[in-house]
Amino acid sequence: MNTNELLSRYAAGQRDFKNVNLIAANLRSANLSGANLSGAILTKANLTKANFSYTNLTEANLAQANLTETNFVKADLSGVDLKEAILDRTYLHGATLPEGLATLKGAKLDAPILS
Repeated sequence: MNTNELLSRYAAGQRDFKNVNLIAANLRSANLSGANLSGAILTKANLTKANFSYTNLTEANLAQANLTETNFVKADLSGVDLKEAILDRTYLHGATLPEGLATLKGAKLDAPILS
């Protein structure tokens, strides 16, 4: 599946995108609120200003992704891989990010918004 197909299916009402592979995808400003992206591979993706509020991202791979100003309000980030991701002004209010279940090694945390 490519980025255009994902966005088209989302616009048509589909919300289950479990294990989708979108390495290096450009989802800048995309709205995927409420989607199931558990196990998704979004390594090196541009997710700047995207809306993932209320999204299930459990066990997703966001390593080296650009998450600048991305909205993860009330998202489930359990077990997500954020190695070397850019979290600059990323919105994490109410997100599920259990201690020890997310990998943040090398992530750039520049003013994440937690509340």
